[in-house]
Amino acid sequence: MRTALVLGAGGLTGQAFHLGVLTALADTTGFDGRTSDVVVGTSAGSLVAAALAADFSAADQAAMLDGGALSPEGRKRLQAKRPVPALAQEAAPAAGRRPLAAGALMAAARRPWAVRPGAVVSGLLPAGRTTTDGIRHGIAQLHGQDWPGDGLRICAVRARDARRVVFGSPSAPVTDVGTAVAASCAIPGYFTPVYVDGNAYVDGGGHSPTNADVVLRDGPELVVISSPMSFAPGRGTRTPDALVRLAVRRYLAREVRMLRRKGAQVVVFQPSPQDIAAMGLNPMRMLKGPKVVRAAAETVRARVEARPELKELLVQR
Repeated sequence: MRTALVLGAGGLTGQAFHLGVLTALADTTGFDGRTSDVVVGTSAGSLVAAALAADFSAADQAAMLDGGALSPEGRKRLQAKRPVPALAQEAAPAAGRRPLAAGALMAAARRPWAVRPGAVVSGLLPAGRTTTDGIRHGIAQLHGQDWPGDGLRICAVRARDARRVVFGSPSAPVTDVGTAVAASCAIPGYFTPVYVDGNAYVDGGGHSPTNADVVLRDGPELVVISSPMSFAPGRGTRTPDALVRLAVRRYLAREVRMLRRKGAQVVVFQPSPQDIAAMGLNPMRMLKGPKVVRAAAETVRARVEARPELKELLVQR
């Protein structure tokens, strides 16, 4: 069965949510994201996707998050990380308070069907001042300048025209995984944009927090989606970010409908009220990571055990 794994945006707590979901699925069904035919990562999801593509299991990634013990294979891979020579980084224009790409609005007016409002806003914000060099270098230690086959897709937004670009796809500019992940994580107005071939790229979540439709052309039979920024159906939330989570869920629902119309079986994991309580309102709080991993893992284990048909589907993928 051809399988796709989609890992959405959500900051550091979103990264932890992904790891909780994936470790629980591995424990209960044997589902291992590393064996998926296609892995799509956006923003925080791109970090997990890149590490999976470097053969780090979700359990080992979770252990690295809270300083726990790695598996023997994880320790071996971590020790194999080699110093990476400074990768060529295109120089960015001096940051100011002007919009990063004022022309994005005009580009959107010419092709309104091709862009999303969030992506347009990304170009209208000033460039951030926090560097993504640490992200870029950390991923480069795992992959160097090689792209690991055609199964890894990293989503970013090209600021000048607010268009989504999927690094790792045939139509995207060629770059290394570290640069692609840094671009996907470059939150507009906070992180400095990442330049590839003279174009500025920012967080892929501006187009869609999940970008699950990216796998349509691959024709997967099973699509597993982890969406940290929405919330589970039928489980409303009264938290201050409820409207944002509802909007994300609606984006995701459209993508899921597209996939199901193509005949794919789609399994979606979204935060429960307990997960949302563990995540809190600040997605960049690293200290919450281990708590979020545990909460998400507990939610997923309970769901899988309560639904034998779901467990069977994931076991027989």
